[in-house]
Amino acid sequence: MQECPSRVTSLSGLEIDQVYSTDVLKGWAADTDLGNPGAFPYTRGLYSAMYRRRLWTMRQFAGFGTANDTNRRMKYLLKHGQTGLSVAFDMPTLMGLDADDSLARGEVGRCGVTISSLSDMESLFENIPLDKITTSMTINGPAAIIFAMYLAVAERRGIPFERLGGTLQNDILKEYIAQKEWLFAPEPHIRLITNTIAYCAQHVWKWHPVSISGYHIREAGSTAVQELAFTLYNGLTYVDATVNAGLAVDAFAPQLSFFFNVHNDFFEEIAKFRAARRLWAREIERRYHPKDPRSLQLRCHAQTAGCSLTAQQPMNNVVRVSLQALAAVLSGTQSLHTNSLDETLALPTEGAVKLALRTQQIIANESHVINTVDPLGGSYYIESLTNRMEAGAREYFKKIDDIGGMVKAIERGFPQREIFEASHRYQQEVEQNERSIVGVNAFVDDVPCSVPTLKIHPEVELEQVTRLSELRKSRDAVRVADTLRKLHKAAITSENLMPYLIDAVKSYATLGEICGRLKEVFGTYSEPIVL
Repeated sequence: MQECPSRVTSLSGLEIDQVYSTDVLKGWAADTDLGNPGAFPYTRGLYSAMYRRRLWTMRQFAGFGTANDTNRRMKYLLKHGQTGLSVAFDMPTLMGLDADDSLARGEVGRCGVTISSLSDMESLFENIPLDKITTSMTINGPAAIIFAMYLAVAERRGIPFERLGGTLQNDILKEYIAQKEWLFAPEPHIRLITNTIAYCAQHVWKWHPVSISGYHIREAGSTAVQELAFTLYNGLTYVDATVNAGLAVDAFAPQLSFFFNVHNDFFEEIAKFRAARRLWAREIERRYHPKDPRSLQLRCHAQTAGCSLTAQQPMNNVVRVSLQALAAVLSGTQSLHTNSLDETLALPTEGAVKLALRTQQIIANESHVINTVDPLGGSYYIESLTNRMEAGAREYFKKIDDIGGMVKAIERGFPQREIFEASHRYQQEVEQNERSIVGVNAFVDDVPCSVPTLKIHPEVELEQVTRLSELRKSRDAVRVADTLRKLHKAAITSENLMPYLIDAVKSYATLGEICGRLKEVFGTYSEPIVL
């Protein structure tokens, strides 16, 4: 008979007991720690009826090639039952570069859609009813400029801003921590974020102006506890900055949203979401004493873990994504993206992305897990994990507080080092066969399996560069120069820059031109060496 292992650990390194019973919940109070769905501290979910009232938004990530290419993909997904849009941008756009910039060469349209001007944004959303669909845009450094383009498209169609719904990622702190796509130093970036928050609070009431993202922190190799802690602390940093800029917490906190990864440790991931809602509610209550209960609610989007997908035996990714999606639903997410089986190889094909969407639809319509709210609530194991996740996050909160806050922690390289060490430990465990990955270090096939992949042709870059050249010739150069001059002047002051950005994009100033003028005021940023 095989002996039971003496020690089993979660992906976060938490020791897992063989069985759980009432003794693990000593000191735990069901009324204050668990509560009811829709009631403080929201451990069991934000709404009393959850998915019995309304399903989560099915929001598949889409973006490649030109704006017209991505417009066709978004319409394809809507035709097949997607209920919200989610836009992926290419690397030049993410870095605030025009398609004809020398630094953009070879990257235009490769990992997302290329957007250089309002003209591209108009093509991206052509014949898509912006007042009837919500849109998520995953962009951070130049997020305020891309958002200005979206607002300008709506304005030209006569759609009032208050009818627009969606989410702008706009989370720069996790860029310094994990994804490394920034333009300026933290202070001016945080100013732009508070500007968008303030503008939305006044004009775009249904929009989430920032989506505080743990997804990329997890993709960089963090544990679930680190993802939870760093993400929520980033969120508190934005709340502090916005309150210090003069807004009452109830004026904007209900519009904040979060974005989490869903990895392979099924129960740990569910516990992470539950702990996130509870910890956020408690911290906002303790720090700001809001009068509106919506200010305490952590709304979130979830995406299955791209870093868990494998190029080996890619069909196995369908199973991984299904389990991760089910975990997200059982955890109470508000919207969900399911990765496609081929995303570790290339951008997803139509067939692969449709299967990923069907995965959500099968869970929603055939599994019956939506019949009751928080079906795992009260499980000794789940509640123990939830408590330990919250406690682990609080330990990180204290460490960051002692450093002087997240900006100082980033400058010292604290979260970066923590993630590096966690990633290194995980990779060592895989290479030493202490963790099994099917198809990689366990149940390996002798014959490789291949799947069709999407190809981005070089003509895409040529087409976009040509389009941009024609735009520069046809626009009103005097008007462009005037709007950029006014933006530069406003950036020197403490004015909200959103109105100036909207005017600039409406003149067809390009993304690169606008970012260039802001760099003249804000400068650029180089990451400190982290040892």
